Amino acid sequence: MKKIIYFVLAILIIMAGILLFNTLMLSSKQVAAEPLEKIEISDAVFDNLSGAIQFPTVSYSEDAIPDSTAFFGFHRYLEKTFPLLHEKLSLEKINEYSLLYKWEGKDPSKKAIIFMSHQDVVPVDQPTIEAWEAGPFEGKVTDTHIIGRGTLDDKGTLMAVMETVERLLGESFTPSQTIYLAFGHDEEVGGANGAAKIAAYFKEKGIQASLTLDEGGFLAESMVPGIEQDVAMVNLAEKGFASFRLIVETNGGHSSSPPRENTIGILAQAIVDLENNQRPYKLVEPINYQFEYMGAELPFFKKMAFANPWLFKGRILEGLNAHTTTAPTIISGGVKNNVIPTVAEATMNFRILPGETIESVRQHIENTVSDKVRVETVGFLTNPSRVSKIDSKAFKSLEKTIRSVFPEAVVVPGLVGGGTDARYFYDVSEDVYRFYPIRLGPDSWSRFHGIDEKISKENYKEIIEFTYHLIKEFD
Repeated sequence: MKKIIYFVLAILIIMAGILLFNTLMLSSKQVAAEPLEKIEISDAVFDNLSGAIQFPTVSYSEDAIPDSTAFFGFHRYLEKTFPLLHEKLSLEKINEYSLLYKWEGKDPSKKAIIFMSHQDVVPVDQPTIEAWEAGPFEGKVTDTHIIGRGTLDDKGTLMAVMETVERLLGESFTPSQTIYLAFGHDEEVGGANGAAKIAAYFKEKGIQASLTLDEGGFLAESMVPGIEQDVAMVNLAEKGFASFRLIVETNGGHSSSPPRENTIGILAQAIVDLENNQRPYKLVEPINYQFEYMGAELPFFKKMAFANPWLFKGRILEGLNAHTTTAPTIISGGVKNNVIPTVAEATMNFRILPGETIESVRQHIENTVSDKVRVETVGFLTNPSRVSKIDSKAFKSLEKTIRSVFPEAVVVPGLVGGGTDARYFYDVSEDVYRFYPIRLGPDSWSRFHGIDEKISKENYKEIIEFTYHLIKEFD
């Protein structure tokens, strides 16, 4: 009996030693901040952003024709607001509505840099209008904020990039490498006619970039339990996107004599089966980088969990949403309350984790639901993106700039669950990152695509300052 007790104690001591060793070895990955010259930014930038918001460049659906009045009006507004930029940079209009500016660099041997944003915004639910502090397309400027659809997603970053270039041109600055500004017009409906066409243009011309920077990362304020500092989420990849229609067809019938299995019942069971059989949580790239970068900044016992994923990864992966998600989003069927319908349909949306594919998700659905359910893809589809590097010169420059502009922030590489236009640029860019320093916290997160979208004046100037120093850093 003593031998068993000693054996168990020895195992526990060894495990404790491993846990402690791994925890102590998980050191901070943060680079040193460097002092930067503080730039003065005129308050006129607030009015410029306000004017941009007043053009309702809304994307309604993949098939809808863009509102030419709104988009072309916005283009004329950019020309008027940024005269130096339009004088010094060349402009290609891709597919009529997307904008591609080229800022010629001094050194043609250097690979280009691409700054991305998108012109379009999501619609506003009319019943929510009264809940807005100001009209969503009014562009109201208050003492503290600029209010309106697009301030966060994504005209805020588009205008900040333009302000930065206009300022640098005014300082007679010329970058060493060529810089492109790529502004698609249909990101909110998949980007197939905008960013995808811009990427195809790069490919056709043989243009290769060292870095592409887009939306999809942010400064998280009070959103990571255990870390008091802001967390700069620099996302290296994004999940895939796929929707599948579940279709059930039967002979229908009268509701007074329902069959044992009826149309809507079969469909409902299929939805329940998929929700009860979620795809597994996995520690894949770039989630493993989050463990390393984030874990090192946590208090000791939380740090221990991140340092020892072999034992504690389950709950952490759940918290990071590190799996292919399943969400029923549309359901239809039935014409009258006493008629069992002959057809019922539901749409299920999946955000696909790297390592899985559209086809593997289809197989999962077909293996999970009844063979009475037909499965079809619907709408926009894309596999997960590739994962960009964290040891490249481009990432190091980005990381250094973030730490220097925001010295109290913790840089954490990660994975974004939503989709961005950046997905199209992996074939023309060595690395693709998603980050602009938009500040988001528990109270402001819902403003994305939601009610009362707005950005603080201070944060808007921070985005301009960050972009300014990043361009200088690359030079």
